[in-house]
Amino acid sequence: MSVHLVGGGWADEPDGAVYTAFIAEAATRAAASARPIPRIAVIAVRDGDELEHAARLVAAALPGGEFEAHVTAVPLTGPVPATAFADVDGILVGGGLTPIYRDLLEPHFGELRRQVAAGVPYLGFSAGAAIAADTALVGGWRIGEVPVAPEESSEELDEVTVAAGIGLIDVAVDVHVAQWGTLTRLVAAVEAGLVEGGLGIDEHTVLIVGDGGFTVTGRGSVWRVLPSEQGVLVGTIGA
Repeated sequence: MSVHLVGGGWADEPDGAVYTAFIAEAATRAAASARPIPRIAVIAVRDGDELEHAARLVAAALPGGEFEAHVTAVPLTGPVPATAFADVDGILVGGGLTPIYRDLLEPHFGELRRQVAAGVPYLGFSAGAAIAADTALVGGWRIGEVPVAPEESSEELDEVTVAAGIGLIDVAVDVHVAQWGTLTRLVAAVEAGLVEGGLGIDEHTVLIVGDGGFTVTGRGSVWRVLPSEQGVLVGTIGA
């Protein structure tokens, strides 16, 4: 199964396009267990609006295919219980403060890797995409005293910060790239050697990482940032 990384973004009229392949994979998993529709874990960690965020995620995804939502919505203090991932055909991790998602889900990283390796598809939306990496770029807007991204995209961190992620992909991920101006943060992180390479995902765009390589679907682009002898090499993977 695949890892689906969505760069965030809410549509006025959701079409489910960036969720369709994920739900189809979950449905295939469900059918193998004689379950009529897939049961998908939906994880929302927010500051008081966690239930609303979970509901928005479900509403955004449902046009992509029918599923039963197994919702776990918790405040920033957590915890996320192990039951959040029990007996599901897919895992959808939402958006919010990336460092908090990383910290609250860290006790479950091993179980998430085990489930994905066993064929359960994973979809990360915004923060959920960023923490999917081996080394997660969790926020910040400066390296030393040098601004490298808009302060508004800092995730409430000053210094650009990396930490161990779930480990589903081997390069760092940044999100809301074209919309929040975070490509410069990813470039700076690669150039400074904080991460070995990275992928920046625009809003309304999904990067699907599977056995066959990368697939991009949606309205935007995925930006690939790699170290080179001249510094940093930047290119796009179009939808």
